[in-house]
Amino acid sequence: MKKCLFWVFLLLFAAESHAQKSLEDIGGFTMGVKTNALYWGTVTPNIGAELRLAKKWTLDVEAGLNPFDGKREDGSYGKSIKHFRLHPEIRYWFCESFYKHFIGLHVPYLIYNISDIKLLGTENERHQGWGTGVGLSYGYAWLLSKHWGLEATIGAGYLYLNSEKYPCTNCGNKIETVKKHYFGITQAAINLIYQF
Repeated sequence: MKKCLFWVFLLLFAAESHAQKSLEDIGGFTMGVKTNALYWGTVTPNIGAELRLAKKWTLDVEAGLNPFDGKREDGSYGKSIKHFRLHPEIRYWFCESFYKHFIGLHVPYLIYNISDIKLLGTENERHQGWGTGVGLSYGYAWLLSKHWGLEATIGAGYLYLNSEKYPCTNCGNKIETVKKHYFGITQAAINLIYQF
């Protein structure tokens, strides 16, 4: 176990030294284009861009669109997480933009049509609506090479959700308007970034 910890420590130290040299060689990035691997786990194509505003400040804007309606081969409808999400965030970097620790303030906006997802409280029904809110995030970015990076971030905050509830996944008349106040996780990402 001690040998394993020693090698992990040595590898992290070598990667950190290489990243610092790479950062000095390039003199800092001005922009990055990214995609969130966790978001792809919900079958949601997504892309983001981050722009350097100052040495320690960046503006990050990410968008995801899931256009899939859950239609089955027999013509019926099943589980669906159809949505569009826009996630702007202003970030403060403790070292230098695009490198190491950062905190962020984000203001997400989403439009959704979700049906038959037990975890989201829509089992055997459909909710169609919109939401917005505010949250704080923490993250860390690693340089993998001269232009490639990896970033992990998590955030929590508040969302206001306003939707119309329907009795089944793709039919029926509106039952009611549902307004919810959500406090919890508002951001989770493992981003692969190309920086220039």
